Amino acid sequence: MLPPAVRDALPLLLVVAAATVFFFVLPFRWSRFLGTALLLLLGFIGFFFRDPERRPVEDPDAILAPADGRVVQVDVVRESPFSSQPMRRVAIFLSVFDVHVNRAPVAGTVTKMAYTRGSFLDARSPGAAERNERQDWWIECPRGTVGVRQIAGLIARRIVSWVGRGASLHAGERIGMIRFGSRTELYLPEQCRILVEPGSVVHAGETVVARWP
Repeated sequence: MLPPAVRDALPLLLVVAAATVFFFVLPFRWSRFLGTALLLLLGFIGFFFRDPERRPVEDPDAILAPADGRVVQVDVVRESPFSSQPMRRVAIFLSVFDVHVNRAPVAGTVTKMAYTRGSFLDARSPGAAERNERQDWWIECPRGTVGVRQIAGLIARRIVSWVGRGASLHAGERIGMIRFGSRTELYLPEQCRILVEPGSVVHAGETVVARWP
């Protein structure tokens, strides 16, 4: 069975591949130029939608990165939709060169999902988390509620979910993706110990970004 990211990309890959062949068979110099450009685009689409396997650590105290990318913010949020109590936030920026598959940071049950329409600011902007189009996930586990926020960016215009409310997740399991540059935020109970800092490079489903107390 094809990974979800590849299945999502398949219609686009087939269209671009067909257009590439069409322009290459035309007997015009300009058509070969267009065919070459489409071939490069085909390669980029395949690169962007790659979905490598990940091996989560078998550690019940570990909290995994929900996305590939670079940590741009680590702080405490006094108000969030995930809890009435302060929560620790780890924000990860995904460039177009990162793997864009999001994964569950902990094992648990998806108790709620909420999609909010909004702007498409640069995902690195401080106000992106509150103003941009986003998808929120509430994941309930025995030690508390963990929140994941997928945020669309300046180029990213589509957030894709592969599991729904009520799903039981394993740590590191694929949950969805954001297309073409974005930001993913992880919200944790305040007593969790954060192991990363701004500038850290993380990999979804493998990098341990925090630990339960």
